[in-house]
Amino acid sequence: MKFRLKITIFMLWLLAIAFGIGGSLLITLGFTGNFQHEMQSALNSYRMVLNTLHVVYEAGPVPDHSNLSNALIQMYNQDGGGWSAIRLGDNESVLYEDNPIGADLNTPLETENGVAEVSVIKDADGRRHIRISAGLTAANDELRLDQCYDISGIYAQRSEQILIYRRVFLVVVIISAILCWVLAYWLTKPLSSLSKASKRFASGELSYRAEVRSNDEVGMLTRDFNAMAEKLQQNIATIQESAAQQEIFMGNFAHEMKNPMTSIIGYAELIRAQMLDEKEQMDAANYIFSEGKRLESLSLKLLNMLDLKKNEIKLQPAKPAQVVGSMVQHLERVYLEQGIVLRCRCEDGWCMLEPDLVRSLLVNLIDNARKAMDKGGNIYLMSQMTDEGCRIKILDTGRGIPDEEIEKITQAFYRVDKSRSRAQGGVGLGLALCNEIVQLHHGSMKFESRIGNGTCVTVELKGGRI
Repeated sequence: MKFRLKITIFMLWLLAIAFGIGGSLLITLGFTGNFQHEMQSALNSYRMVLNTLHVVYEAGPVPDHSNLSNALIQMYNQDGGGWSAIRLGDNESVLYEDNPIGADLNTPLETENGVAEVSVIKDADGRRHIRISAGLTAANDELRLDQCYDISGIYAQRSEQILIYRRVFLVVVIISAILCWVLAYWLTKPLSSLSKASKRFASGELSYRAEVRSNDEVGMLTRDFNAMAEKLQQNIATIQESAAQQEIFMGNFAHEMKNPMTSIIGYAELIRAQMLDEKEQMDAANYIFSEGKRLESLSLKLLNMLDLKKNEIKLQPAKPAQVVGSMVQHLERVYLEQGIVLRCRCEDGWCMLEPDLVRSLLVNLIDNARKAMDKGGNIYLMSQMTDEGCRIKILDTGRGIPDEEIEKITQAFYRVDKSRSRAQGGVGLGLALCNEIVQLHHGSMKFESRIGNGTCVTVELKGGRI
């Protein structure tokens, strides 16, 4: 059973109970009020007749019953007093009786101390009457006055009200069922939209979103679903991107391994076959040695990246100026031989670092700057203290990096100039390793470059300021 049908049935059920109880209560209260009114009218009329008979008896010159019956006939002939039947007499004889409805007036009602007893009786036609009976003392005889009053009108009115109520109830139920269905449809329509969105999302339409139609709980549920779908789409995109990067990584790794291994195996096979002279053998051995060193460098950098991802580092207080200055002092003579001038300007201060990893970061960034220069140049290093740690900038006067390449240069095995980088001994892991080091320091690395004017690398290390 659908939820909107459940809502319709439940609302209709509540409405039917409320309307049924309310209508029945109103009819019952109305009938009870009318009945009490008729009862009081009958009692008042009965008391008036009874009092009149007492007065007639006490005023009569002869103490017999003829005065009573004559007075009763006279009152009944005038207007009937609203009576439907009357009897005056004792249990054995009748002084006066007019009983067109055929009521059993001979059977006395139980009375206590002459107090009138009241009951409701039915005639042969099923009409209801109030019968009132009380004792009357006349001429030393105990008489009984019984009167019946027709109250079938209030029962007929109640039956008519019940009939009208049933017809109105039926119409109200039908109209209410239609309105409840429309209301339930309107309330559950957002749920149908949400169900449609979930099915389309499950079928692969990750960009599909449900329409938010209200600010109630259903609207909140729709917004939460859309937020979940958005997050899930982002996660799937991240997974797909990660899988693509892993596939590229494996392809690049296999390519980097294939070329040197092929060369090593080929030259080793020539040496084993003794088909080379002494000079050719030395050239082959040198090539095998250089390719072996390159593979060794590749494996070491891969191991370093894996270690950085698996192990947590412990930051310690250090001076960035001291780390940068010592690195420049260590490398400036070697670089000066290649026509490259290293200069630094450092701001004094303490922050939380892992000095060995920062040195590795600087070595790779300075080495990349060196590879970007064909005929020498300048490399500038600056360190500044920040509220969260320190900022290190490396500027060079090299070839620069195209804008479309900047976003890719931190990927493993990626090289802007593949032939030049391979000739210079690069394997495309330096910046990937740098990126891992920066992430471990909760920082960021930004590249700004112009073709022919050089590159500026800004490294933010946010391990904390002391």
